[in-house]
Amino acid sequence: MTAHDGHGGMTPVVLVLVLVLVLVLVLVLVLVLVLAGAAYLVLAWRHGIGRWRATSFLVGLALLAAAVTGPLAAAAADFRGHMLQHLLIGMLAPLFLVLGAPMTLLLRALPAARARRLGALLRHRAAHAVAHPVTALVLSAGGLVVLYCTPLYRHTLADGRLHAAVHLHFLLSGYLFAWVIAGPDPAPRRPSVPARLVVLGVAVAVHAGLSQLMYAGIGVDLPVPVEQRRGAAEIMYYGGDLAELMLAVALVLGWKPAGRARRALAAGRTG
Repeated sequence: MTAHDGHGGMTPVVLVLVLVLVLVLVLVLVLVLVLAGAAYLVLAWRHGIGRWRATSFLVGLALLAAAVTGPLAAAAADFRGHMLQHLLIGMLAPLFLVLGAPMTLLLRALPAARARRLGALLRHRAAHAVAHPVTALVLSAGGLVVLYCTPLYRHTLADGRLHAAVHLHFLLSGYLFAWVIAGPDPAPRRPSVPARLVVLGVAVAVHAGLSQLMYAGIGVDLPVPVEQRRGAAEIMYYGGDLAELMLAVALVLGWKPAGRARRALAAGRTG
């Protein structure tokens, strides 16, 4: 028996093996997410992080699980489903994960010596470069431009490993962007809030411009039907606005002007 039939398609045996492999990978991914949530809850219970932050982290894991499993993962064959999947993986799930302050929780849980080493790592020059808002902007928004304006998206349709690597890139770059813009966790040498708002504004402009080009079919390389391309462009436009508005709200709510910070520090010293 050969792996392919006379018409070049997969035989039933090979198709079953592929489906089993996909099912195993999905189950492994779900297990990893469940273990991550369980570990977070245990650390939160032992070291205290606040119910709101714990809830936010679990919501982020749930959004990530919804994006890569179940009906949404199956709907990703339609470009509109793909765009909704990207919105969850690259923007909404990272935002909720970041607001859960996992780094703060980890620093509380680690022994003092290891916590100091982690703090020193965050202060390293390489961390300063990677955690700069402009770097995060290039990796996240720039990644979108590369994916949809070059043949990269075509290649992801034919290569499952490349498709998974693109998802991983957008998850990590989305997390990095949310962290350096509005994350409650410590970050090396964060610029001022106005500067971060400017970077966020540039991200909004890139998303809006790319979605409009996608709707018009100009400058993009997307081998999909017109109705799917336009529907995905609308999801990117409105969904991206929603995610970035939430990020801006998180940034403003977490803003502590220098005067307030000095007064709080003085009050703590007096106490």
